[in-house]
Amino acid sequence: MTTFASGTDTLTRDALTVLQPGFTGTTAPDWLLRRLGEGLASVGLFGRNITSPEQLAALTAQLRAERDDVLVAIDEEGGDVTRLEVRTGSSFPGNHALGAVDDVELTREVAAELGRRLASCGVNLNWAPSADVNSNASNPVIGVRSFGADPALVARHTAAYVTGLQSAGVAACTKHFPGHGDTAVDSHHAMPRIDADASVLADRELSPFRAAIAAGSRAVMSAHILVPALDADHPATLSRPVLTDLLRGDLGYTGLIVTDGMEMQAIAATYGIERGSVLAIAAGADAICVGGGLADDETVRRLRDALVTAVRSGELPEARLAEAAERVRELARWTATVPRAEADSRSDVGLVAARRALRLTGAGGAVATGSVTPLTEPPYVAAFTPVANIAVGDETPWGVAAELAHLLPGTETGSFTGEEAGREALEAAAGRRIVAVVRDEHRHPWMAAALDTLLRSRPDTIVVEMGVPQAKPRGALHITTHGAARVCGRAAAEVITGA
Repeated sequence: MTTFASGTDTLTRDALTVLQPGFTGTTAPDWLLRRLGEGLASVGLFGRNITSPEQLAALTAQLRAERDDVLVAIDEEGGDVTRLEVRTGSSFPGNHALGAVDDVELTREVAAELGRRLASCGVNLNWAPSADVNSNASNPVIGVRSFGADPALVARHTAAYVTGLQSAGVAACTKHFPGHGDTAVDSHHAMPRIDADASVLADRELSPFRAAIAAGSRAVMSAHILVPALDADHPATLSRPVLTDLLRGDLGYTGLIVTDGMEMQAIAATYGIERGSVLAIAAGADAICVGGGLADDETVRRLRDALVTAVRSGELPEARLAEAAERVRELARWTATVPRAEADSRSDVGLVAARRALRLTGAGGAVATGSVTPLTEPPYVAAFTPVANIAVGDETPWGVAAELAHLLPGTETGSFTGEEAGREALEAAAGRRIVAVVRDEHRHPWMAAALDTLLRSRPDTIVVEMGVPQAKPRGALHITTHGAARVCGRAAAEVITGA
């Protein structure tokens, strides 16, 4: 492929500076270190790059040996979306659990402790929190990543999360502007559309972002969604009316604007990543996130050269690219100089929050935790497993089986899906007491049918809902965890066993 610059001129350095690429492996490849020397200012980390806190700290030290002011970003929401603990499940409940508790000080403490752990590993930019109002219960990609469906609740917890995270010296990146909650399409796969009018958007979608900006969020991430009331022609990531006129102008935001992953199909399949990146910077974005799926030097070269070519052809004003690059450098300076508050939360604050988020329902209605008759014999855990969305990934374990096995050795488990899931689970359980674990039962008819089958034959089944609790509670005991993080499973297992 023909390249257009040597990597030493200002234009090329600016083009590299606005990129936030990923890579494969648990050490930095030579090409990435070389690009850092040429002007690349940010690196994005994913679960594939992390095996332990010690390894992550060594990796970030390797990056900083090449460029000491590098922004090291990660997609660590806690809850269902974790990269720090991708192979074990998170020590922190996600937003939906925190919203269910509705204690803003607890949310701040959780975010501060998460930020402290990130900072101790050398991470200084977190692509979180999600400020989306989950107003559409059928949303396939937000769900438990949202604090809830009430804009005021989402706003106050978004602000608390931003404050807590940044108190640890980690920049928050509030997402997905102008709000991804009222969608029934996953932008990883296609272009979602929100047809709400401007007044609804102002009251619902924008409220949490106003709160995040007031709390000082250092970055905001755009959404790959079409919102005709704001721009009938372009998705938010590529829209000047959304990014410049609304976010910068009307909302007064002055920090870094980061795009969601440009290889997501909402952009890649409609504009292509090169064209999409040029349009995003022209619209007002300052940083291009790429690397979840495309994670190689060729991608960095393609995007760098697309930006350089757009400037040289007059399509992209050089001043706009320079402005974007300077905002990246400004954030890097902030992360190097911001005072970090001493940790003031317990290391077990995530488990404390998960316990508080539990909701228990029995045949007669709400049940107090202490009134549950505990299991004393190891049960059979039937996990009804839906297809995981790309943001969550399928490599992170979920459920209650591992935690129950720890408390009740001999616990057995199986994963079931499809039309025969209920019958297969009954056969596998044989005579054991059944704990049925579901995730967003309301979105999966096969899952609801499986519970029907189980409960007809085994009405003593305990049901654990680890997604958004929209379906009617049922079972001898119904436990809502508001998320599938490891600590949520632990909290549910404690109730089941009386631990």
